[in-house]
Amino acid sequence: MHNTVRLTSPLQIAAWAGIASSITVFAVIPLYFVHDGPPPADNVFTRCLITLFTAAFLLAFFSGFAHLIRRQGNDHEWSASLFWGTSLLYVGFILLGAAHEAGSAFNAPGVDDPTIDGLLADANILVHGSIKRILTAILLLTAAFAIRSTRMLPNWLASASAAIAVVNLAFVPSIYFGKCPTAFYSAIGWGNTALTGSLITYWIIAASIAMLRAVRTGQPHLRIHADT
Repeated sequence: MHNTVRLTSPLQIAAWAGIASSITVFAVIPLYFVHDGPPPADNVFTRCLITLFTAAFLLAFFSGFAHLIRRQGNDHEWSASLFWGTSLLYVGFILLGAAHEAGSAFNAPGVDDPTIDGLLADANILVHGSIKRILTAILLLTAAFAIRSTRMLPNWLASASAAIAVVNLAFVPSIYFGKCPTAFYSAIGWGNTALTGSLITYWIIAASIAMLRAVRTGQPHLRIHADT
């Protein structure tokens, strides 16, 4: 016998976590511009603290999205596993980047700018650049494939996923173009990190809204059948 079970609670939690993660991302941006020169340690620690909450919210969102894929049937288990595994790496590198910034603040508070100065800043170049770009591309291509094949969410979200993934892939080779932060296309340039890196945040907002909308309209794809 099969019972139809609504995924309302976990899906709503995941969607609101996605929106919360975006709020924390936007909240941390001004902290990078409030000081001329190297920021004080408290500024860096505040940025890192907010980033910890961002990571926590992202874990909830990504797990909910993977759960939604998995519930569409056994044929989609591979997509769910790839999405979830990639998301763990993505969040892990967010935390690694925060750890490097905090390390600079502990080592030389108010002396080094942890985003551009010192060995730990250099260690963050690939973390914020090519590593996140390739992980974002895999994550969103998987999401696009899952949405297209299951129709669990609107097709426009799959198209947006694929488009953002392609843009991210275009910046993976930026490792060869130096580390000037004011350049558009460099390993740590603003086009690579600030612009392209922000696109996944907008996708998460869109996906979260689509998930909440799907719950509210009661789409049949948001049902599972549990054997009893």
